[in-house]
Amino acid sequence: MCFFWHNQNLETHNFVLVDERRRRRQDQCEQTQTDSSIETKKGKFSSMDFSFCWSSQIIYNLVHFLVVFSLLCPVFSSSKIDNNPVVNNTFKPNEELHKLNFIQNHLQQINKPSIKTIQSPDGDIIECVISHIQPAFDHPLLKGQKPLDPPERPRTHNKMDEMSENFQLWRSSGESCPEGTIPIRRTTEQDMLRANSINTFGRKLRKRVRRDTNSNGHEHAVGYVSGNQYYGAKASINVWAPRVANQYEFSLSQMWVISGSFGDDLNTIEAGWQVSPELYGDSYPRFFTYWTSDAYQATGCYNLLCSGFVQTNNKIAIGAAISPTSVYTGGQFDISLLIWKDPKHGNWWLEFGSGILVGYWPSFLFTHLRDHASMVQFGGEIVNSNQGSHTSTQMGSGHFAREGFGKASYFRNLQVVDWDNNLIPLSNLRVLADHPNCYDIQGGINNVWGNYFYYGGPGRNVKCP
Repeated sequence: MCFFWHNQNLETHNFVLVDERRRRRQDQCEQTQTDSSIETKKGKFSSMDFSFCWSSQIIYNLVHFLVVFSLLCPVFSSSKIDNNPVVNNTFKPNEELHKLNFIQNHLQQINKPSIKTIQSPDGDIIECVISHIQPAFDHPLLKGQKPLDPPERPRTHNKMDEMSENFQLWRSSGESCPEGTIPIRRTTEQDMLRANSINTFGRKLRKRVRRDTNSNGHEHAVGYVSGNQYYGAKASINVWAPRVANQYEFSLSQMWVISGSFGDDLNTIEAGWQVSPELYGDSYPRFFTYWTSDAYQATGCYNLLCSGFVQTNNKIAIGAAISPTSVYTGGQFDISLLIWKDPKHGNWWLEFGSGILVGYWPSFLFTHLRDHASMVQFGGEIVNSNQGSHTSTQMGSGHFAREGFGKASYFRNLQVVDWDNNLIPLSNLRVLADHPNCYDIQGGINNVWGNYFYYGGPGRNVKCP
């Protein structure tokens, strides 16, 4: 049975057209048959002309049928999904066209003209974009401006590890972007089509941030401080490539700088590394940033996928793959990140390693964070999309904290920035795991690593079914 769509005028027009064409073809066939009879009498019968006419008539009738059927019966498909009853999905060309137009317009907005293109070994395309036309400057409050000069760094007596800017796969060939430009990972149509919704592409789905077991599929193992005014944070984060069970889950390790009431007014600034097949289309750990000023509702985004973060560095691509990564019982690799509030202008800056500025979040993006943060968190997060058994998505190295160095993932040298722009050690670090049988955390302190913790786990196991 088909679902009839009726348009009297179109239907009449098409039948008249078809009938007229059919009469013309019949006249031609009759003439051909007459000519063939004459040739037969002369002993020169042409079977080719007759068979061509006969087969043409059949083909034409078939095409006629298909045209009429397509007009009367819209295309539909039947399928059985997740043991649900068979459903009919009618093809809706207007909706599909609107979706494709939305994607193309969005890609034109975030993929800015570049002066150089670099092909990364992992398949990424890195565009070198003139710094003052990056997506951030589409914001009404930034139009016509240029990136700010570097601010005063927080004061500290502890010299952290020297790190190179060459820690990403796209730099492996020695290529970089010229001065006055910034490297931006090109967003593709496939990136957007993988998203749970094209309208929320590049954004985290709204979730609870308070650390409890009712977190809408988001599970954490974190260390945190609260109860004071914080103006920044710093940590060295161990980098791994955890296994993620499916496209709609992720695994990340990051810092959160937080202010607000944990309601709709929550402000966060975030940076670290993540494995997200949905966002990037692969399983590489990638350097990322995030921000929101309304609890992940309408504001904020990952990396440079909206107007927000202003990048100033021409050698680090936010969203690009990190290389090398740590190896179980082998070499360990970590990245050092610092986020702090510029005392002069109030913007929140991001630094990589020791003195390598990446860029800043303008203070006007936020409400509560225009002043200071009320909490700082460090640690891991995964998404568990399973309804029955627990996901097998790994956090950190995929091993529990008790296994220690070389096996479990870690955060070390945890510090915060005080009201006078000083980096100071944590004095009241607390640790918490939502589901310790799946992912756990163990904290400690020593003279080399200062405040630190090991964390992570395999997800589904005997004790986490």
